Amino acid sequence: MDLTPLKTSVEFKTSDSFLMNLYCAADTVLKSNVKDFGGRPVLIEGGGYDSIWIETQPMGGEMYAKRNMEAAINNVTLFIDHQHENGRYPYRISMVDGMAEPAYLQFQGFCFPHHALNLYYWTKKKHTGYLKKLYASLEAWDAYLWKYRDSDGDGCLESWCPLDTGEDFSSRFAGAEEAGWHWPGETPPQKDPVFPVESMDVMGYSYDARLTLGKLAVLLNNGREAEWAEKMRQVRDAIRSRLWDESRGACYDRDKNNRFMPALQHNNLRVMYHGAFTQDMAGRFVREHLLNPKEFFTPMPLPSIAVNNPVFRNISENNWSGQAEGLTYQRAIRALENYGFYSEVTLFGSKLIDCVGKRNTFPQQFDPFTGEFSEADTRTTYSPTALSVLEYISRLYGVHLQFDEIWWGCLGRGEEDLSYTQNWDNGAFALETREGRAAGSVNGKEIFRVSKGLRVVSGLRGGVKRLINISGAPLDAEFTVNGRTGTARLAPNEVLTVCP
Repeated sequence: MDLTPLKTSVEFKTSDSFLMNLYCAADTVLKSNVKDFGGRPVLIEGGGYDSIWIETQPMGGEMYAKRNMEAAINNVTLFIDHQHENGRYPYRISMVDGMAEPAYLQFQGFCFPHHALNLYYWTKKKHTGYLKKLYASLEAWDAYLWKYRDSDGDGCLESWCPLDTGEDFSSRFAGAEEAGWHWPGETPPQKDPVFPVESMDVMGYSYDARLTLGKLAVLLNNGREAEWAEKMRQVRDAIRSRLWDESRGACYDRDKNNRFMPALQHNNLRVMYHGAFTQDMAGRFVREHLLNPKEFFTPMPLPSIAVNNPVFRNISENNWSGQAEGLTYQRAIRALENYGFYSEVTLFGSKLIDCVGKRNTFPQQFDPFTGEFSEADTRTTYSPTALSVLEYISRLYGVHLQFDEIWWGCLGRGEEDLSYTQNWDNGAFALETREGRAAGSVNGKEIFRVSKGLRVVSGLRGGVKRLINISGAPLDAEFTVNGRTGTARLAPNEVLTVCP
């Protein structure tokens, strides 16, 4: 695959020993989860999962590009390399007798296209051959979905087994018989009382592919941007008309008889991760459900199913019937950022950091009422949880590269000093936070100085574009950016656009 890994690393220091110890523990676990797949290093899922899954590891690998770009590239390109000729991606790739072995028994998830595209920017946009390959791959996948997974022809894509959405043992699929655990192939179950299920997740898979295909169309100048925009609209409209319940402000899957299924599930957040909600839909789900203490905003937030729902089950091992999952925290970052809920990223990230830092191990799940680690199956080195910790640290206190922009997290943490440097090829983006102020520099040249509580968004060369209040409270922001000094009172999530 035509991508050249550039050298990257992160330097992080803080006088906050709690945060520093957590950071070091997460960094150590992830280094131990880098494994050799036939001469290609990859970041496995960890915690007893020794393979790479498409629901986690393209996303996880791209997040790990901050530290190991070669593993990041392999975590994406292996799935392209093993795409079936009919367009279907493997749900998992394992090492068997020294060879990478793909498996196609279910979909599992699709945390892939956004992160695959961002790798192009991580490699400094030098590889148009990769863009063409990615475009062809995503187009084939989307065509596969619409050829096979709308078996009743009503314009809504289907899951055919519990693991098409990666929800191991979920109680919301109780009663499924024929579908069982997996459902390979291209013919739907005929006699199952639950499946096929009209699925918000699978609709999200298509939307995310089409969203990225539209961006690729612009980069490749192939004249198909408007076509993908229209196809995205069709998916979004179908989600709203088929799966969205306006009276309840959330999406619900439909069973094989087209009846709404009863579970109020976190999967709405997954659809937000894929970008397939409108702004008003996302706003309603966040305000009415995600931040509702009786549903998803439990002491340890983000249970898989709303805790007041009849199908919720608090099972302390691999089970998506209720407990909060490290993978959900990982997906929540993009989900919330897609819709401008930056303070909510701070809120959920702080909850995760404070919880995981109590023990500095990295379980798959957490008890939503106590925050107790669910480690009955000894999954203490789970990459999605460790990556979530490091990724929230980058958003709150550090530096993140997103396409052609640099995001600087100037939140601060009490009175403690922090420094975070993202080394990338021959450049360095450094953030220093101390004494109530944060200063960012590019290759040693200071580009801004602001009061704590902001996200600063700049171009790659340092021109500041936006200031965002991520503190969760009204903020009297002071700033010196682009050679001028100013002040502004910003509400939570409010964006101040400045001229670079």
